[in-house]
This record gives sequence, structure tokens and C-alpha cells, in this order.
Amino acid sequence: MIADIIKHKPTRLFLFFACFFVANALIANVIGGKIFVLEEWLGLPVHTFSLFGQQGLSFSLTCGVLLWPLEFVMTDIINEYYGKKAVKVISYVAVTLIAYAFLMFYISMGTPAPGWWIGGQAENGIPNMQLAYAAIFGQNMWIIVGSIVAFLVAQIVDVTVFHRIKRATGEKHLWLRATGSTVISQLIDSFIVLYIAFKLGNNWSWQQVLAVCLVNYAYKFTVAVILTPLIYWMEKPIERYLGKDVAAQMKASAMEK
Repeated sequence: MIADIIKHKPTRLFLFFACFFVANALIANVIGGKIFVLEEWLGLPVHTFSLFGQQGLSFSLTCGVLLWPLEFVMTDIINEYYGKKAVKVISYVAVTLIAYAFLMFYISMGTPAPGWWIGGQAENGIPNMQLAYAAIFGQNMWIIVGSIVAFLVAQIVDVTVFHRIKRATGEKHLWLRATGSTVISQLIDSFIVLYIAFKLGNNWSWQQVLAVCLVNYAYKFTVAVILTPLIYWMEKPIERYLGKDVAAQMKASAMEK
């Protein structure tokens, strides 16, 4: 039975997509504690601006945004060939494993450490490894909750919008359903995570939430548009691997699910 599953190309492809999807989501959450300045990373001058009365804003983003666009690209690909039920299943799995990972992080932070390890990196400017470890892995609980809720809601919105556009346009205009679903779901994702993590968790004003939300969304929107050709690039090797007839059957079946 296992041999039959492994030999079944659509199943093998789904397993690869699911593993990459979950791993990418987990890594994005883990590295999300670091903030970087987009302009400096691209070698551009940093210009501050204001929105909703908030001064000194720039494109200071969490490193998690480097990976989240790939998550939504994978969502669209899985949606196209396996349907929205498949997307929901792997989204639930990803959320469960992310929550499990952070639970293990918190447990590991509370374990006692020997003195030689705590001071082992003092020569490198890290006098207390225990505090450094806790600072890296001990992200604010509101941020974790906000990220998980935002991700799950955005995924459901993404698959719903994707299928509604596809029903209206048929097999044509893959770029429209892929990009359209992503730009809508990313706006919702950006707002929910900031609302939960910083409005509820840190008592930000609505002006702060909306200003930072628009800054983050501007980046996500731009990347979503830039990555649209990637959908077409991935479609060709997928159909070569599956075969045109099988791929067409899968797409038709995905619309029914």
C-alpha cells in the first residue's frame, strides 16, 4: 500500500507541497522576531514618512515577510490542483505545528542551564546565553496568537476568493485569481496580526495600527504582483510531471471540492 502511495504522482506532489508549506510557515514565524529595514537591505537611501499622524515611518519589516509571499503562492498552486479542502487541511496542520513549536520553545526556555553554557559566549559579546536564548525564542504571546489567527483567517479568505474568481473566469486568467486572492488575503492578514498583537496586546492607537498596516501591506502587495509570473513558471513543470491529462482532471476535480 505504501509503495502504491509513493508511486502515485499526485500524492507525491501533494506531500512535497504540504511539507514545504508547513516548513515555510514555521520558519517564517521563528525568524519573525527580527526587524529589518527594507531600503537598507536593497541598498537604497532610507526616507521616513508619516501616515495617519504617525511620524518617522519607514519600511521596517519583520523578517517573516521574506517567506510569507511564498506561502500564498503555494496556497494558489495547491488550490489550483487539489482544491480548497486540501488548502484548509494543510493550513490546520501548519497552525497546529506552529503552536506546538512555540510551546516547545517556552518549555526549553524554562529548563535550567549550566554556568559554562550561560557564559560560554561572553567573549563574543553575549554575557548571558540564557537571556539571549529567551530573547530570541520568547516572542510576545500576543504576537504569536495574532500571527496564527491572521494566517488561518487569511488562508480561508484566499481559497474562497480564488475559487469565486475561477468560477467566474474559468481556466483563463490564472494571474487574476492568484494575484486577486493574495492581495485581498494579505490585507486581512496584515490587519489582524497588528490588531491582535499590538492593539489588544500593547494598546496601540488605531492610527498606529492603520499606519503600520498600510506600510506592511504596501510591501506584501508589491511582492504579490512581482511573484505572479512564478505561478505560471511552476505550472509548466507540474503539468510535465503529472501529464496534461492528469493535470486537467485534477484542476476540474479541484473546482468541485
